[in-house]
Amino acid sequence: MAAAADHVVIVEEGRQATAEHPSAGPVYRCKYAKDGLLDLPADLDSPWQLFSEAVKQYPNEQMLGRRVTVDSKVGPYTWITYREAHDAALRIGSAIRSRGVNPGNCCGIYGSNCPEWIIAMEACMSQGITYVPLYDSLGVNAVEFIINHAEVSLVFVQEKALSSILACRKGCSSNLKTIVSFGEVSTTQKEEAENQCVSLFSWHEFLLMGNSDETTLPRKQKTDICTIMYTSGTTGEPKGVILSNAAIMVEVLSIDKMLQVTDRSCDTSDVFFSYLPLAHCYDQVMEIYFLSRGSSVGYWRGDIRYLMDDVHALKPTVFCGVPRVYDKLYAGVMQKISAGGLIRKKLFDFAYNYKLGNMRKGLSQEEASPRLDRLMFDKIKDALGGRAHMLLSGAAPLPRHVEEFLRIIPASNLSQGYGLTESCGGSFTTLAGVFSMVGTVGVPMPTVEARLVSVPEMGYEAFSGDVARGEICLRGNSMFSGYHKRQDLTNQVVINGWFHTGDIGEWQEDGSMKIIDRKKNIFKLSQGEYVAVENLENTYSRCPLIAQIWIYGNSFESFLVAVVVPERKAIEDWAKLNNQSSPNDFESLCQNLKAQKYFLDELNSTAKQYQLKGFEMLKAVHLEPNLFDIERDLITPTFKLKRPQLLKHYKSIIDQLYTEAKASRA
Repeated sequence: MAAAADHVVIVEEGRQATAEHPSAGPVYRCKYAKDGLLDLPADLDSPWQLFSEAVKQYPNEQMLGRRVTVDSKVGPYTWITYREAHDAALRIGSAIRSRGVNPGNCCGIYGSNCPEWIIAMEACMSQGITYVPLYDSLGVNAVEFIINHAEVSLVFVQEKALSSILACRKGCSSNLKTIVSFGEVSTTQKEEAENQCVSLFSWHEFLLMGNSDETTLPRKQKTDICTIMYTSGTTGEPKGVILSNAAIMVEVLSIDKMLQVTDRSCDTSDVFFSYLPLAHCYDQVMEIYFLSRGSSVGYWRGDIRYLMDDVHALKPTVFCGVPRVYDKLYAGVMQKISAGGLIRKKLFDFAYNYKLGNMRKGLSQEEASPRLDRLMFDKIKDALGGRAHMLLSGAAPLPRHVEEFLRIIPASNLSQGYGLTESCGGSFTTLAGVFSMVGTVGVPMPTVEARLVSVPEMGYEAFSGDVARGEICLRGNSMFSGYHKRQDLTNQVVINGWFHTGDIGEWQEDGSMKIIDRKKNIFKLSQGEYVAVENLENTYSRCPLIAQIWIYGNSFESFLVAVVVPERKAIEDWAKLNNQSSPNDFESLCQNLKAQKYFLDELNSTAKQYQLKGFEMLKAVHLEPNLFDIERDLITPTFKLKRPQLLKHYKSIIDQLYTEAKASRA
C-alpha cells in the first residue's frame, strides 16, 4: 500500500523480524484521527451521562417501542418516552441496591431484545454496577458458568427463560440470590424459587421496591468496568471481555463521527430496529448511540418468521444487519424481479449494470442514475420499510454481489464494518461514498490504530513485498481491558500493547482493509497442502443454489467434504426439471443421490469459476434440510460456524462421506 493512501496516515514505521517476533507493517490511523485518536471529554465518566443528558433534552420523545399481540392479532408499535424510561431505570437501580448489589458488583441480564433489557442495563449504569449479558442461546451450562465466573447475585430474566434459570440454580446457589422477571410470575414459579432459596420478583413488583431519587447515585469513573461481555466463542468456555466506561463511550462517539462523514449524525427523527442480540456488542453499542441522540428504538417480536413484518410496521431509518439477513433480502428482491417476467428482468439487469458501471467510474450513488432510480430502484427500499437512509453490516464479510446490490438502493448509504467484542464493536468501517471499498471492511475507526503482523507459517508477509498481508492487530481507546479472571488468555492475545485478532487482512491501495483468512481455521491435508477453510466457504457460498455450507477436512485425509443446506426453491426446481418424484418433499429431495451429485457439480463449477486449486475442490457433499441454528449449538448468535460442535453433530455423516468417496475412487 502507498505510504500515504487517501484515507489513512502512517503514524509509526514497520519493523523487521527478530528471534522473538515476526515482522510487522506500519501503524495506520484513519485520516479523521491523523492528529490523535478520538478520546473522551474530561467531563464524561459514564454511559449513564449520555442517557441522562438525552433525557434532559428529549424528555417526551418516543424512546422504546414494542408490538403487543392480543387474541392472536398483533398491534402497532406502542412507546414509552425518555422520561418514563429514565424514571423506571432509577427505580430499578434503587431496587437492585436494596438487594445488596453494590457498585462494582455484577448483575446479569438474560433474554431477548426488549425495552426491559435496556432499562435494566441503564439501571445498572446509574448505580455503577457491572451488567453481564447472558446469551439466551448459550444453553444452561454456559449460563451457569457465567453466573459463577462473574459472581452474579441478581439476574433479570425474560419470562420464557425463567425455567432455564431456575434449572441451573442448583449449580450456582452460592452466587445467585435474586431473580427478576421482565414480566409476570406465577404462584407456582414463586414456590419453585422459594424451594431453591432464591427470591423471585415480577418486573412490576421490583419496580415498586425502588425510588427515583437521582441525588443518591454513586460517582462513576472512566476506568470502572461497565460490562463483562462473555463471547459465545466457537470453542471452549465463554471468555469474559471486560469493557470500561471509557471504552463504551468513546466507541459511541466514534460511531457518531463516522456517521457524520458518511451520512449524518442521528437525531430525534431516526428510528432504529432492534433484533440482533442485545447481548452482543454490535447491537448494544448501536442502541446506546441512538439513545444518546434522542432517537427511537423499536424491538422485534423475537420470531424470525415475523421479522420483515415488524420492519414494515416500524419503518426504521437506520438498519443494522448481518450477511445472512442481507442475503435473504437480496434473494427475495431478485426472486420478485424474476417472477415479473423476462422483459422486466432484462430491463432491471440493464439498469442495474448501468448504475453499477457509473458508480465504479467514481460517480456518487445519487449521480449514477437518478432517472433509473425513480423508474427501477426506488421500490427496493420498500423491502426495509421505505425510510432507511443508512444500512450497516457487520459480524462477517458481505458477499460482493450483495454489497454492490445494497449500494445501488437509492438514498440508502451502506457501510460494512469489522470488529470484535474485544474492540467494543466496530474497529473498521467502509466509507459509504467510496466505491473502491466494496469487498473490504474499510478504514480504522478514529479510536484505534491498526497494523498487520506477518504470519510466516501461512506465507503472509506484512513488512515487505508488493501487497501487505498479515494478522490484524489493534490498539487504542476503545479496546477491552482484558479477560475476566483470565490473565493467561489476555497475555496470549495482547502482546506489547497490541491485540492480535486472529484474522488475516490485506491492505488495499485506498487504505482500506480486506479480510482474507482466519489464522486459526487453517489445517493441513494428508498430502501437506494447507487449507484456509473460511476462505473456501466464502467462495463456495457464491453458488446461488445453497443457503449454508460447512467444509470439513483433516490431516489424515487427502480431500475435502461438506455439509450443505440447499436453497429449497433451487432443489425443488431441479426436481421438476428432472422428473423426480415428490418435488415438494424437501427432506426426501435432500436424500436423493442424483440431487447430491447435481449440487456437488454446481459447487465445484463455482470453485473452478473462482480458480480454486484441485485439492480445494469438494469430493462429496451431504444435503441437510435444516439450517445450522443456535438451538442445536451449531452457530454463534452472529452466525459464525461452531466447527467442533458441527463435527460432533455430523460425525457419522462425515465418516460416511469419506467412506463412500474413497470407495468410488477405488
